Amino acid sequence: LNRDSGQMQGKRIIYGGRAAVRQMVYMATLVAVRHNPVLRDFYAQLLQRGKPTKVALVACMHKLLIILNAMLKHGTDWQPPQQLTVKPAAQPA
Repeated sequence: LNRDSGQMQGKRIIYGGRAAVRQMVYMATLVAVRHNPVLRDFYAQLLQRGKPTKVALVACMHKLLIILNAMLKHGTDWQPPQQLTVKPAAQPA
């Protein structure tokens, strides 16, 4: 629940999780959105939808963690990008 006063709507920062892990995932994601085709396309898609860069980067951090967690769970290596696809953005009617 936001408790903003009057017309002021400030931004919020959540300091959840371990700082060292969060920093490592952040740095890994910065590299991934430049060099990994899957995350690069996902990041570009979010920016195209009008998301702020930091919001798009945090979404990519989450996506990277989901992918890494699935790899650990199933004991698999990274799959080539053609097997991992990003759903196309829904076009307005």
